[in-house]
Formats: sequence, C-alpha cells, structure tokens
Amino acid sequence: MRVVVIGGGVAGLAAGAALAPDAEVVLLERETALGFHASGRSAALFEEHYGNEAVRALNRASRRAHEILGVLSPRGLLGVALEPDVAAFEADVSALGLVEIAVADARSRVPILSDEIVRAGYFEGAWDIDTDLLMQGMAARVRQHGGTVKTGVAVKGLSRGDGWRVVCGDTEIRCDLVVNAAGAWADEIAAMAGVTRLGLQPFRRSMARLPAPGGLDVRGWPMLMGPDESWYAKPDAGGWIVSPAEEDLVEPMDVWADDMVLAEGLARYEAHVTEPVTRVETNWAGLRTFAPDRTLVIGPGDVDGFFWMAGQGGYGFQTAPAAAQLLADLVFARTPELSRDVVAALSPSRNMG
Repeated sequence: MRVVVIGGGVAGLAAGAALAPDAEVVLLERETALGFHASGRSAALFEEHYGNEAVRALNRASRRAHEILGVLSPRGLLGVALEPDVAAFEADVSALGLVEIAVADARSRVPILSDEIVRAGYFEGAWDIDTDLLMQGMAARVRQHGGTVKTGVAVKGLSRGDGWRVVCGDTEIRCDLVVNAAGAWADEIAAMAGVTRLGLQPFRRSMARLPAPGGLDVRGWPMLMGPDESWYAKPDAGGWIVSPAEEDLVEPMDVWADDMVLAEGLARYEAHVTEPVTRVETNWAGLRTFAPDRTLVIGPGDVDGFFWMAGQGGYGFQTAPAAAQLLADLVFARTPELSRDVVAALSPSRNMG
C-alpha cells in the first residue's frame, strides 16, 4: 500500500511514523521546513488532564510512548489566582488535577508572585516535551522504513479514480490512500479531494519572550497559569515566555502576534507578579485548529481511501503517539486499543454540534 500524508507538522509526522512499518509512506509538506506553523510554535507541555474526555484518553495512552522516546522532562504546573478569580481557580483545580498548596509554597517555586495572590494549586505531573526530538524522531522512522519526507511541495490537486492522484505542481503522485494532516488547511485539502468539510476553525495564539524576570535563574520554575487559562508563562532557554492564551478566529495563514492582544495579555500576567514587563525580546503566534466540539478528528472521510488526522488544537504533541496509533489501526482494519466510545468520539462521522 502506498500512502500520501499531507502535512509535515506533528500530526503528519506521527501519522507517517505509525503507518511506515506497513506501508510505503510519502509525506508532503508545503513549507520548506517541517513543523513550520503550529508545531514549531507550541508551548509543548504534556499534562494528562488537559482537554475533554476523549483528549484525556489520548493523553493517557500516549504517555508511555513519550517516556520510551525520551522526550519528556519535569516541569510542573502552578495555577494562581487573585481574590476576584477564586471561582475560576477552583474550576481549574478540579479540571487540571491541581493540588491546592499554600501561597508561600507557591512563592518558593516562583519567587516573583505578587502579594495579592490568594490561592495556588500545583500539579507535579506536567512535563516539557522536546518537540524537535519528537518530530525528528518520527521523520527518521518514516525514512528508516523506506518512506520519503518531502518539504517545499504544495498539493495543487487531488482526484480519485483507480486510487488517488495527488498533483504537486508539474508532477503527480499515485497512491492508494491519502491522510489529511494539513492542520489549519485540512478543510481546504478535503474540499480539493471532494470530501465533505468538517468546519475546522483555526484560532490564533500569541507568545512573547521576555528576559528572565529580575535576572533570576528560571530553569527550574514550573509553568505558571492564570485562572481559566487567561494567560500562562514558562521557562524557555534561560528566558521566560508569556502568552495571553487568546483564541482569536482567523483564516489559515502564517500568523503573527497582534500587538494589542499581546499587551492586554501581558497586563493580565503582570497583575500576578512583582516584576514588571520592561522588554519583549521577540514575539510570535501560531494557529490552534479545532473541530466544532474541540475534539481531534481521526478516521475515514466520506470518500474511500481518504483519512483525517486533524483538529489537534492545543493537544497535538501530547496526543501524537496514541492518535497516530489509532489512525494506523483504522487504516489497516485492526482493533484499536482505545475504547469504542473514544474511537467514536474521534470519528469524522460523529455529530460535532
């Protein structure tokens, strides 16, 4: 079987790696580098409680694979709240598995916390993901099994007859099956193939990189999160990154940070800390693409030989191993290890609301 995977982010690479032992994989990425869009701009945290029930099932099923691959390192997650946000904080404690701790204990972990902080909760089992190691490892697995990873190749047409014809500029590729892992562009790829769109929506999320607050050594600090994920911050290569955690609906594009949104998010962050933001070293933004019900879409479309691997939203890296294993199980008609309810919740044919 020959499979063309469209998309060279974490979804496409994971799909290709899972399929490669049993199929000839050709992975196509439009940009000149893998992980150029959302995958290259992720805060990359593994937190089993993050997401809805189906997403959490994928998280749990992915953990062992991440451990074997050696891509996890300890980080921890610290949620904090000011007095007006106590109700939102308590919801976070329940949803994210936080254990409430004394504010003094929280300040020992992140010494820049404001004296106005009234509640704090901590989850030790949150991990950084080495995204580059993960993506390069998956690309290597495709190649080790005789597959091909091509960058700078844009798909211009898809048609089905005796198998699929994938048009890429002046060339074409014949294959038995197409996997749509095109991220924010996945609905466009579906329409090109004559497959029903799913209503996927890309949302912008921005990030600012700051110097380490107060010149402190932040490497051992946990990820810091405001109530109801109104902002978050975490160490990054000796510096400190802060996100407004916004979700602004945009068209699929090479997106950039909005200055006003960034300023508002930094102000929310500043209300919780003692160190003001005096300099932004750089900023960027990425797209988090969701299905209407905010659950990943994995499985066959309504045209034979077309499979979805899309709608990763903010969960792409942490769910990648289990999501790709499910895709491979469905492609090769194997019984999935995930429960029937979870498989149904991820199916492209479900009612997405």
